[in-house]
Amino acid sequence: MTQKSLQQRIERILPTVTKPGRYVGGELNQVVKPWDSVQTHVALVFPDIYDLGQSNLGMALLYDRLNQHADIAAERAFSPWVDMETAMRNEEIPLFSLENKRPLIDFDIIGVSLPYETLYTNFLNILDLAGIPLYSKARDTHHPLVIAGGQAVFNPEPVAAFVDAFAIGEGEEMVFEIVAAHQSWIASKGSREELLTRLAGIPGVYVPALVAVKYHADGRVQAVESVHPAMKLPVDKRILAKLPSPLNRFLVPNVEVVHERVSVEIMRGCTRGCRFCHAGMVNRPIRERSVDEVLTAIQAGLDQTGYEEVSLLSLSSSDYSEIIPLIEGLKALLIERQVDISLPSLRIESFSEDLMDVLQSLSPGGGFTLAPEAGTERLRKVINKPLSDAELMRTVRSVFQHGWKSLKLYFMIGHPQETLSDIEAIADTCKAVLQEGRQIAGGRAKVHAGVSTFIPKPHTPFQWSAFDDLTAIETKLALLREAFRGTKIKMTWNDPQMSLLEAWLSRGDRRLAPVIESAWRKGARFDAWGDQFRIEPWQAAFAECGLDPDFYSSRERGLNEVLPWDHINAGVRKAFLLDDYQLSLAGEIRPDCRERCYACGILASFNHLRLAQPGGGWKCP
Repeated sequence: MTQKSLQQRIERILPTVTKPGRYVGGELNQVVKPWDSVQTHVALVFPDIYDLGQSNLGMALLYDRLNQHADIAAERAFSPWVDMETAMRNEEIPLFSLENKRPLIDFDIIGVSLPYETLYTNFLNILDLAGIPLYSKARDTHHPLVIAGGQAVFNPEPVAAFVDAFAIGEGEEMVFEIVAAHQSWIASKGSREELLTRLAGIPGVYVPALVAVKYHADGRVQAVESVHPAMKLPVDKRILAKLPSPLNRFLVPNVEVVHERVSVEIMRGCTRGCRFCHAGMVNRPIRERSVDEVLTAIQAGLDQTGYEEVSLLSLSSSDYSEIIPLIEGLKALLIERQVDISLPSLRIESFSEDLMDVLQSLSPGGGFTLAPEAGTERLRKVINKPLSDAELMRTVRSVFQHGWKSLKLYFMIGHPQETLSDIEAIADTCKAVLQEGRQIAGGRAKVHAGVSTFIPKPHTPFQWSAFDDLTAIETKLALLREAFRGTKIKMTWNDPQMSLLEAWLSRGDRRLAPVIESAWRKGARFDAWGDQFRIEPWQAAFAECGLDPDFYSSRERGLNEVLPWDHINAGVRKAFLLDDYQLSLAGEIRPDCRERCYACGILASFNHLRLAQPGGGWKCP
């Protein structure tokens, strides 16, 4: 199919699908380079629809940075929605990039972002639509190199068979080393095996084809061993000594996307040590961006986009050491531009009256979000979220007194050591919050309880825990629904079966690859979407492959067991995680490590970077 013929077919089907703007490109500030003007073509792929992927800051940063190099062209591709997929398959249109409308198979490198595990079937669908063999072992020198990165690849094993190489950790520098290795391999006219060994020599790159996994008779992992000297184990994640420069070019989407705002990362990492939090563990250490750099980036973003909202991104915005000077510095700009501000992650423990005062002056009224996570002080100690009921209510009172009318409280059910009394306490807490709000704000006060299900994630102290029984989860949700009946408290919750799927995939080993493929072939797509998700293809796939799904979700892992992800070093020592897990069993907390160092391993692993980059914004002690 010629390029002209492909474009004509695309134009023919666009009027037949919903939101054709998802597939046309041409956005303000996009980068289009003549195809033959560059040496290396990189397709950056987000395996969900444009409306979600275009808001992904990590993908935007890589797109911006790669395109600043004259010999590299980065283009974007997303999962087509179900109607577009049907039209593409009927018309034999391969998955294409937005910028040059080139088939993905024409690219040198396919870089896939995997921020969460329920994208795995979409990932396979993208490979299939692109005409790229699903399995790495079936590709040759004529196929693109398939790289995957993102939060989900800290356990890469379930999708290891489909990926040529994983970029573990922060990719802003690593991506250029991967491109350089690919360029030198092209010049050498080497074999595909030679390309993989070149990649294995890059710090932070994991090449699963150069690693073998042995299993015990009962299915537990016995050993993970390198089968090539170029692939050193464990693979240490890559981190940056300081945060990279913010976006240089902000794209303005063609259609409405989930986050229509200028987003600037103010801080990376977290020191709170919540035992359930994967992101808090694998993104250590904390590095902060300077106030001046944030202000400059926001000004540039507003100038380029005309957005009416600014978002300050981090795992805990109120933990940013200069949060009040930053917001004070933003005040004049936001008022002048009539722009709102959003701080998606605020911690009750670090929330202050001063911060509330300055936020209220910029965004009075409206809604506010807090995350107690558990209903009792006892359980909050188990999960290392040290927050007293009195402190929670003090913060709630201040929120309403400062003019906010609506408060959303996030809770998690299925925690280790949880009882029904802890669930009842969630309802009691929400009722007390609503009563407090009505006393201060009258009938205008609203409370929304958001409830999710705990998943014991890799590289966290709870990685040895089991996923809660599905029947028990349904019982707890039913208890909450009944408790909120007639109270005017809104309750929303995640589908427990969707959480169960995430538990299977996040805690899996290499034997899950055939399960993922089978589920995809049985129609699994968009597993993170409530209206598309079905558990039945997954159950059938496990049965077809002769694997017990409960083996991955419902059992506690042995403390001496080799875990499928042990050969990936996120920087936090397994011994530290085990010690913290045992503290949780005793109901003991470990205070914020900005107060004292607990030797988690992150500084020992990366102190050379801190010493080489003084003033890089590190906030570890």
